[in-house]
Amino acid sequence: MYGLNILTEANDRTILIDKDDNFDSLRNYLYDNRTIQDVLSFSFVAKALKYQDNVKPGLYRLSSKSSNIEAIRKLRAGDQVPTEITFNNVRFKEELAEKISRTIGIDEQEFLSALNDEEITKDLGFNTQTIMAMFIPNTYEVYWTISIEELLNRMKNEYIAFWNAERRQKAESLGLSIQEVSTLASIVQAESSKNDESPTIAGLYLNRLEKDMLLQADPTVKFALGDFSIQRILTKDTKIDNPYNTYRYRGLPPGPINLPTITSIDAVLNYEEHNYIYMCAKEDFSGYHRFAKTLSEHNKNARLFQKSLNSRGIYR
Repeated sequence: MYGLNILTEANDRTILIDKDDNFDSLRNYLYDNRTIQDVLSFSFVAKALKYQDNVKPGLYRLSSKSSNIEAIRKLRAGDQVPTEITFNNVRFKEELAEKISRTIGIDEQEFLSALNDEEITKDLGFNTQTIMAMFIPNTYEVYWTISIEELLNRMKNEYIAFWNAERRQKAESLGLSIQEVSTLASIVQAESSKNDESPTIAGLYLNRLEKDMLLQADPTVKFALGDFSIQRILTKDTKIDNPYNTYRYRGLPPGPINLPTITSIDAVLNYEEHNYIYMCAKEDFSGYHRFAKTLSEHNKNARLFQKSLNSRGIYR
């Protein structure tokens, strides 16, 4: 049994009835937390309204001023209050499943299995590698009892609403599908947390795509290795045989390497036009980058950063 959770706001109490709870556990919990005063009366009314065998899970708000009959009618009707799901700073499906299941009744592993199900993702218009693009990071109101199918459909509708005519037109002008825009945005986001620099980075990768150059994006290697704690990509890392390794495979990887924010997606759609094709983190570790148009210029920037890594004893 997950149990019952209770929050107090003035005269209201918000109660979570889990799928494993029954009338006895609910009644005892309400009494122990002084939501009801008379157990016998509450039980009598519940029996009269045929609620004892019809307990519905969910999140409910009850007023301490409500009568037993008012409270039971609300519970019997399944008159829930919404809860919120929030997901951001997500790189892997496992992280998304954990964050989503945190505040609703969906099982984490069952949700993860749905994300890895080829038929389910295909029905939504994605595959198991691109499905992450469907989740636009934000805060959404849902009911605690929402099913996996209902949640996936809700996220698909939010995705459709986000990708309005204007954004779709901009994606088309780039020669990219909207899923490819999300994939590129995920790389841009992984490269820098500086939003003012994102359009510049986006423009750089678009230049490399246009020139049919390898993207050589370090974050894609970290994703392939499953380790974003790496601060220094080694030559041996760039040689791993993985479709997400953009040092080895041309073009965009098969899907996003994180959940790109709206800001990152719009940075790609509104990229900065320039002639840069190289970038390297600044040696001051400010989070910003030095951009270059030529390899010789880039090599100078890279030496500065490598020297700084060495001085700090960062070798991995």
